[in-house]
Amino acid sequence: MANRLRLTWPTRNGRKEANYYGSLTQEGTVNLGLDGNCREVFVPFSTLLPMVAPNDLVFDGWDISSLNLAEVYIPEFIAANQTVSADNLIPGTRTQQLEQILKDIRDFRSSAGLDKVIVLWTANMERFCEVVPGRNDTAENLLRTIQLGLEVSPSTLFVVASILEGCAFLNGSPQNTLVPGALELAFQRHVFVGGDDFKSDQTKVKSVLVDFLIGSGLKTMFILSYNHLGNNNGQNLSAPLQFRSKEVTKSSVVDDMVQSNSVLYVPGEEPDHCVVISMCPTWGTATVPWTSTPQS
Repeated sequence: MANRLRLTWPTRNGRKEANYYGSLTQEGTVNLGLDGNCREVFVPFSTLLPMVAPNDLVFDGWDISSLNLAEVYIPEFIAANQTVSADNLIPGTRTQQLEQILKDIRDFRSSAGLDKVIVLWTANMERFCEVVPGRNDTAENLLRTIQLGLEVSPSTLFVVASILEGCAFLNGSPQNTLVPGALELAFQRHVFVGGDDFKSDQTKVKSVLVDFLIGSGLKTMFILSYNHLGNNNGQNLSAPLQFRSKEVTKSSVVDDMVQSNSVLYVPGEEPDHCVVISMCPTWGTATVPWTSTPQS
């Protein structure tokens, strides 16, 4: 949006304008090899494959707050302290809610004249959803669960709608949205789904640091992560079940790195990992992370 509107703003070092710094597709380059003079050739990533121009993207969305399009709200999956802002909800049974999401996607596609719709889940995290045989372990069982109005998380309801409508779905929150039944349905419909967390900020830094340490032959013994949040995200995470979702995701982020080095770690061995998230209203929208990663 900022680039499309060509936004600019004053700073002490002069006027700045919106750009795509940090974008792998728009600012990144790829090494194609050597030219006739044995010099490396780099080309923009965006020229290798046909890609939509970012300025042509159109956005819409759902939200349980009345500022945006109504969303599905299932209290059992959301922290109790979120009920105050939950004033913009899709009513009805699970089937009716699913049908409304499908209609919203179709209306958006039609009104904006879009070739492709991608659904990106960016909501506050839910508690983990139990994978129960006969309920959400297969595509058939998951669809039946929705029809019967049994327990299904809001994010899973959205991924099912996305799959049925042929839209790719990306999950940016650290809960198990993609239950086995949703994955099977996506496979049957040939629809791309993926993601279990954005892994930005502290989690991203942690991943880079541990990857570097293990890759350098240094054994990481334990990881202590402290997060002080002051916004609604912090309020949501102050609820035990929602915190548990975040804790599981943050703790498992280094699993692949540990498993890649059998010299440092014997099978089943892994670093001790402690995650602490504290609600601190004074911080406002700022996130204040600390990470400690001692090694031997």
